[in-house]
Amino acid sequence: MEGATQFPDRVRAFVALRMSSGVEDVLTEFVESQRALSSGVRWVRRANLHLTLRFLGDRVAAEELEQLHQGLEEIAAHRAPFVIEVRGTGAFPNSERPQVVWVGLASGELVDLAGRVEALAVQCGFPPERRSFSPHLTIGRVRHRQEWATVRRALSEGATRNFGATRADSMTLYRSFLGPETSTYSELAHYTLSGEAQDVRMAHGG
Repeated sequence: MEGATQFPDRVRAFVALRMSSGVEDVLTEFVESQRALSSGVRWVRRANLHLTLRFLGDRVAAEELEQLHQGLEEIAAHRAPFVIEVRGTGAFPNSERPQVVWVGLASGELVDLAGRVEALAVQCGFPPERRSFSPHLTIGRVRHRQEWATVRRALSEGATRNFGATRADSMTLYRSFLGPETSTYSELAHYTLSGEAQDVRMAHGG
């Protein structure tokens, strides 16, 4: 977004990346195959597949969003698009006590971008994230463990599966609306990564 941006007040918000449509096709096919195996997992809809770079809170003030927005524009202007490898499946905290089902993501540039967004959030007054950044896509949340053994076998088979690669060329500031079964998201601002590739090399080189 360009120019002055009017943000809503006291909203649930987060910063995220979306995968390419091709990768989302493959992931959706995988999720649908798992949906048939267990009713004990609330599987994520395609519209909600995203990588959260930074969850901001349940009641974020408009002034906080405006300050963050300006910083995200600056980050995006100096970051070049990059590639993320999408591979492997698993569960947090582990397959014996599963709470979240995930697909893994691999990219040094992604970790660097998340670190910059985290630093910006803290600079804007948000409390530091307690957990270290773990690049993954949440594809399901475990409600109960009935039939879990079947899902666990499928995840074990998918532990080395390659779901493809996506080109990360933008990030989005979202508003989230919680529902009884699933959440819905609306875009508050979109940021195109428009830096030159050499900017990334210089950043890594110090």
